[in-house]
This record gives sequence, C-alpha cells and structure tokens, in this order.
Amino acid sequence: MRDILPDLRARCADGVPLALATVVAVHGSAPRDPGAVMAVDAAGTVVGSVSGGCVEGDLYEVAREVLAGAGPRVVTYGISDDEAFGVGLTCGGTIEVLVRAYVSPAELAALGALLDLIAADRPVAEATVLSGAAETGARLVVRPSDAGPATGTLGSEGLDAAVTDDARGLLAQGYTAIQWYGAHGQRRMQEVAVFIRTYAPPPRMLVFGAIDHAAATARIGSFLGYRVTVCDARPAFATRERFPTADEVVRAWPHTYLESTEVDARTVICVLTHDPKFDVPLLLAALRTPAAYIGVMGSRRTHHDRLARLREAGADEAALARLASPVGLDLGARTPEETAVSIAAEVIQHRWGGTGRPLGELTGAIHHGETS
Repeated sequence: MRDILPDLRARCADGVPLALATVVAVHGSAPRDPGAVMAVDAAGTVVGSVSGGCVEGDLYEVAREVLAGAGPRVVTYGISDDEAFGVGLTCGGTIEVLVRAYVSPAELAALGALLDLIAADRPVAEATVLSGAAETGARLVVRPSDAGPATGTLGSEGLDAAVTDDARGLLAQGYTAIQWYGAHGQRRMQEVAVFIRTYAPPPRMLVFGAIDHAAATARIGSFLGYRVTVCDARPAFATRERFPTADEVVRAWPHTYLESTEVDARTVICVLTHDPKFDVPLLLAALRTPAAYIGVMGSRRTHHDRLARLREAGADEAALARLASPVGLDLGARTPEETAVSIAAEVIQHRWGGTGRPLGELTGAIHHGETS
C-alpha cells in the first residue's frame, strides 16, 4: 500500500472511483505478501501489483466488474486453480485476493481518511470481512485505544468489539492476519473470516558511528523501508551532508541517545563505532532493549575482547548471545557498500529465519515466516 499511497490519495481527493485488489492470504510460494495492493480506477488506469505480473491481467477484469457494480469478492489464483496456468501463476503457490470498490463520495472519503493516517505514519488497522455470516467487504478502521474509537462496522456490535480488540493486539505487534469469529464476535467459531491489515509506523534502524560504512548502511536501510537514525558524538562526522538518506542525524553519546529513544521489538541496531569507549556502554544499553537485531562491527579478535569487557560490566551469556558480531553474512564484502549489503542480508535472515545459503543448494519453501 505505501508504495502507491500518493496515487491512491490523489484519486480519493479528486473523487475518482477505484477498486482495490488486496492480497489477503498466501499459501506456498508467491511473489507478494498479504497486504500487497493493486488499484484500478474508473478510467482503467492501474497502479500497484499483487503478484509481480502473474495474475494482474485477469485481476484487472475482475476489478472492472466490481467497479461496475458486481460487488466485492475474493478470488483465488494458484496451482490448485484450473485457470492457474492461463493467468500465469506457475510458481507453485496460491494467493487469495479481495477486490472491493470505492465509488460513492462517502466511501472515497473513508478510504482517503485511512490513507492519510498511513501517510502520516499513524498506527492504524483496517479489518475487512472476507466471507461468512457477514457482508463481504464490510470494513472497520481501528486505531490504538488512546487514539479514539473504531470507525465503520462489520455488521454487529459484538463482532465490531471482538475485531477491534484483536486488531489492536495485531497492530501492537505489527502483524497482519485473517481471524475467524462467530456472527456476533464469538471466539473459537468460524462463521466469519476477517482480514486485519495493520499499518504500523516503519520499523527503526539505529546506526551508531558516523563512518563510511554507516552511510552505506543508512542508504540500504532506507531502501528496505526502515526509518533510519544515525548517531555519533562527534559533530564533525554527524552531519546531514554526510548522511542525506537518513531520516535523522543525531549528535550525542550513543548510549545516552539509545537510553532516551524508543526501541521496540522491530528495531534494528547497528553498532559501527568500533571503539570500546563507545561500544561497551552502548551495547549494555542495547542489550536492555527488546530490539530485534543488534549487529556489531569488528574483527573476531575485537569481538572476543568486547565480550570480555561486557562480561566484566555484568552482561550475562544469554544477553551476549543476542549480538550479531562480527556483523553481516559472509559474502566476501570489501567496500562499505558491499558490507552494507551483507548487514542487510543478515537483518533479513534474522527476521524471516533464512539459512543464508544459496537457494539453489536448498529444497523446500523459498519464503520463510509470517508477514509483519
């Protein structure tokens, strides 16, 4: 959704009817994760993609039918579908796609309001009925409890309450999922399928040490969708000119800044300072956070020396096991840019549980883990 936000917001603002095709489930290998969106407007213009080109041609026709009044529906493409080869999805996976139209001024205004929240990086979740004892396409927009009540309805007060509660839980974790309920929100029943798409603010990447490797790491972090902060205590190095792609450049002692900034379970910390007077207090602070990844630059000798210093400072073995050091995967990297790629590869591997080995040497599923 974020990659086509400007296009969608412009159409909503101009009152242009459109249909959104959203991937709601993936089984096996598929090119895009749940939440991927393709839009078709009243003029027939297409923006976005749900499969990288495999099913877009067929889905375009479905979207046009929905725009013409056919009503929202869920369509399935994949190896088990008789038409799979005809639409081009030959990679062995199955995707389910919800196609829903936004035509009236009220519908476009409601969609525009959601898109505005996403563009402003405000946490929000959208719950949409897929099937069962509720109207397909009914939607509920949910924000954190301190940001106000949910808007819209799925058809019953009980269902709205149950989905609101679950959507807030998924939003806090950054997960997207299909949940099942009874017609009035009863738990452990499978009468209504609801797709809950969460839009949490981008995860953070905190890069410590304003060196050339940090500049390259900041660039690839931004490319991967992180909100990147570069921090260094040296004013001559921590400058906007040296880190134009970073979202912010902070001049502060690394451990002091880390102790005062927000870190959650999606945050990536890259310690590239390579100096004990920065590293040890910074890593002690990092190990007290719930960060998803803590990578530390340095040779194996430097790493062993650093571990000894951290043990002396009170860090236990369970905490030290969280450190990815020397940082990055073994790609034979030499330049700062190549090193940044190896760091990014390890971050991705850590997030999804990959092996880091060439796919050609492996069998089984290509994609790992769940969407977050």
